[in-house]
Order: sequence, then C-alpha cells, then structure tokens
Amino acid sequence: MASPDAVITEDPYARAAQVYPRLSPEMMERVGQYGEEETVARGQVLFRRGDRRADFFIVVEGEVAILRHDDQGREEVLATHQAHQFTGELDQVSERALLVEGRSTGDGRVVRIHHDDLARLMSSEPDIGELIMRAFILRRMGFLYHGQAGVLLIGDPNDGDTQRLERFIVRNAYPLREIDPRTDPAAAGLMETFAVGAGDLPVVISPDRSVLSNPGLAQLADHLGLTERFDPEEVWDLVVVGAGPAGLAAATYAASEGLSTAVIETLAPGGQAGTSSKIENYLGFPTGISGQALAGRALVQAQKFGARMAVSRAATALDCGVHPFRIRLEDDQSVQARAVVVATGARYRKLDVPDYDRFEGHGVHYAATAMEAKLCSGLDVVVVGGGNSAGQAAMYLSRHVGHVHMIVRGPGLAATMSDYLVQRILRSPRITLYPHSEVTQMEGERLLSGVAWTDRRTGEITRIPAQALFVMIGAQPNTDWLEDCLALDEKGFVITGLRPSRASDEEPEGRPGASPYETERPGIYAVGDVRSGSVKRVAAGVGEGSVVVQAIHAYLASLGRD
Repeated sequence: MASPDAVITEDPYARAAQVYPRLSPEMMERVGQYGEEETVARGQVLFRRGDRRADFFIVVEGEVAILRHDDQGREEVLATHQAHQFTGELDQVSERALLVEGRSTGDGRVVRIHHDDLARLMSSEPDIGELIMRAFILRRMGFLYHGQAGVLLIGDPNDGDTQRLERFIVRNAYPLREIDPRTDPAAAGLMETFAVGAGDLPVVISPDRSVLSNPGLAQLADHLGLTERFDPEEVWDLVVVGAGPAGLAAATYAASEGLSTAVIETLAPGGQAGTSSKIENYLGFPTGISGQALAGRALVQAQKFGARMAVSRAATALDCGVHPFRIRLEDDQSVQARAVVVATGARYRKLDVPDYDRFEGHGVHYAATAMEAKLCSGLDVVVVGGGNSAGQAAMYLSRHVGHVHMIVRGPGLAATMSDYLVQRILRSPRITLYPHSEVTQMEGERLLSGVAWTDRRTGEITRIPAQALFVMIGAQPNTDWLEDCLALDEKGFVITGLRPSRASDEEPEGRPGASPYETERPGIYAVGDVRSGSVKRVAAGVGEGSVVVQAIHAYLASLGRD
C-alpha cells in the first residue's frame, strides 16, 4: 500500500492525539454494535506479525502493547494502547501481512471487531471511520519515517540491483533501513551476524532474521506479504489490470459501488505517474502533490471500499474467448472476471545510443524521486525529454544536484510541456536547455561517468562528466500481454469506442451508444495512457477510470447480474 506522502519530513508521532486517538463514550457504544466484548489475559497475543485479515481491537480496560523485533531479534514496544484506544494501521484495510504484534500487558477487556466487519463500521459510522483511517495513515507514516517494523537492505547504493530493490520497497511504502557496506559502520557486524559475504550483496534482512540475497521482485513481494494470491475459481465482477491513476480510479469507484474488484499490478501503485516528484496542475492540490502520494491516497481509498490487490504480478495473457474472462499472471496464477479494465499504461522508450543497455541500472534512470536525487546530490545530470514528466524531473532535480542539462530534439518546450513548467525551466539558473539535440555517446566502466550530445543543426558535440541520465521520451504502451485479443492501433495502443461489424469482423465500426472506453470485446474496457487517442495526463486518466464504471454496471446488468 503506497504511502500517503512520498517524502515525510516531520515525525508523524508528534501528532499524538491523531496517531493514538481515544473514542468518546458515545463512540464506544456505537462501535460495540459491530463487535464482541471479551476478556484478555496478561501476555495474550491478539495478532502477530505476518498475520493477514487480522481482527481490530478497541481497548475497554487494560492495555495492549504493539511490538516489533529488530534485526538482532530484540523486542521493542512501539506503542501502548489504553482504554478507548484501538489497534491497527494501514494493513488493517488490506490483505497484506501485518508488520507488528499486539499483546495484552495485563488482564483486561477489549472489543473484537472481525476484519470483514471493520469495513462495515467505517462505512456506517463515517466520523469514527475518518478518525480510524487518519490514525492508520499516520501510524504507517511513522513506521516509514523511523524505519520501524520493516526490513534492512544492505548494498551499494550505486548498484543496479540495490536500486531495483530499494525502488520496489519504497514505492510499495514498506518500512526500510538502508545500509551502505562502504560507509556504514554497522555493516560489517551485520554481515558477520547473518553470514553475508560481499558476493551475496545486495541482501534484504527481515525481522524474522531471514536473509534474501538479491531476490526477484515477486519473491520479495511474497516474502514481505505485500501481495495476494487469488482463488482461480473465484469470479470477480471486475478485474483492473494496472494500478496507475486510471486503474486506481476505476477500482475505487467500482468497489465503492459494490462490485467485487481485484487489481493486478506489475510493480507498485502509481504507474508512470507514481515516479513524478511533483504534479502541480492536478485539480485540488494548489501546492502540488507527488505522484507517489497521489497513488498512495487512491490505493487507500480503493482498499477501504474492499478492492483487493496483487503487486509484482504482471499479466501475461488475456483469454477473451471465454466468459468469464481469464487473466493469466506470470507466476502461473489466473484470475477470472466478468468485466476487465485494461489500465496498464505506457512506459518511456529507450535511447538508441551505443552501450545504453550496459548503463541501465548503473546511471540510467526513468524516474526522478528522492531516491535518485540522493544518488545524484551535488553532481551534474542529464534529462532527456520535452514533456511534463521531464519538466517536473528537471525542476525537482535542480534543487538537489549540481546542474541539470536538458536535452530535447525539437526547437523548444512550448509545444509539449505545460507553460508553468516551461517558464520555470527557462528562468532557472540551474537548468540549461539544449534544443535540436540528441544524446550520442555514454561513457564509463561499471558506472556511467559521462554523457555527450550532438546539436543536429550544427553538428557541435557537447560532452560533460555526468553520473546520471534521466530518460523520459515518448510512450510505449504496455500491451504485449494482449496479443490477438484486442484491436490495437499502429503504435500498439488499445482501440476503444468501436465494435466489430455484424457483417464482417475485419474492420471495427462505431456502435451508437457504445462506451468510448469499451473495446471491440463487450465487457473489456481500456482507460488511461494505454488507450488509443487518450490525453496523456493524470487528471484525464482519473476521469476515464471513474466514468468507465457506469458502462461496466450496464454491461453486468445485461448479463443478468444486477
């Protein structure tokens, strides 16, 4: 579950009254209708780290301690809930594995609310639900801020595999403490304790003292309890493939309107937008919001309404010749759905430059977040691209690096970038724009150390020392998994708003009243960046994802479900 805030600059625990609120006597009476009061004994464990679908507890009398174990196996009390306070954090509204243990410190009484009834409580008692949800969010933010109840990552920050693991953990809002074996004095002792050699790095060490050496993301997700396994025989009303803004909007609106909803995501919530350091023209956020923060809030909403999510599980095929449709995943799982929303978005294209593949993970980046800014602190960097994502990256990086060199093939930025970003870039003394240019050379041994570009008008070559190249050019749709199931345009984007002719299946033709997001296959829809002709903006994707649910209701009704 993504963090509500990508970069947490203040200690959330300082807001103690919101992190650990007390329910009023009147609220206690109301919540009692959703659970059962029971006695607990000293030392009784109410839930353990790793549990899924744990019950929710409100203390009536006595105390409940929230504990974690550090990397040495030592027990630490993170908080103690007293009368009228409650247990839980964000994993309480999802199917993810819990990070902590809850244990009674003495004899007492609690109200136990079963996992499935918590959603009913939060929906039926909105004032209490708001108080609970705010506490859950702040508690998770506290874990992230202090690196509590999570994992250790030991590895060279410049190593591509270390970056891959860190990016996955951070984007999925899992608490993390990073150890650089070159500079951190604790590294040698930890490596000796866990019998880790230099050749094993990077390693992930979890509180149960298990060690994963350079794991794959699916293996890591399973080990951390980040993902879910779905019953292959269960049929969902809707499966959304892709958890970018469009997919999360569809999941939120569908789940809130009573549709059983599952979300399949390859990496982490947010999609391409989740890598944006700040989005300033998204309605309702006048000071801007990071893509990860926006995705985090959206995911919390979707899960609050009951949407279920599997991360690190790429869809590999869509069997649309049967109904219910069947989506096949890379780990041989399959998921059945009455309706499908394709929201797999698009990815940045790669540069056609010698040695480019060699430097992926060793200096080439496709996101500009706090993680990348930390790696490039004080150094010159190169940003390639003329769209809003490239502009946001350049502005964000300019506050952390030595200088930003921005490369665009066209004559400038006005035709492809929002004016507010264009003006900021042109006024910034820490950004230099190079129009009519393209990267032609990359230098370095193991790590990128230099970049050269050529002015296509004059042939002049500029070469600078640079350890980071940020590539944000064009969009390549993530539609390989659709194969021959759906009609794609010449660039591979999904064609919508069309239906095959009754007389011929050769060419799609318009159908009066058809949803603009419906594909040629009834019951399968496409929204967001993956859709042919869509406006490649976050707000547009959110709009499409929310609007498509109306068409899904109509389709399900035609099946006789409603």
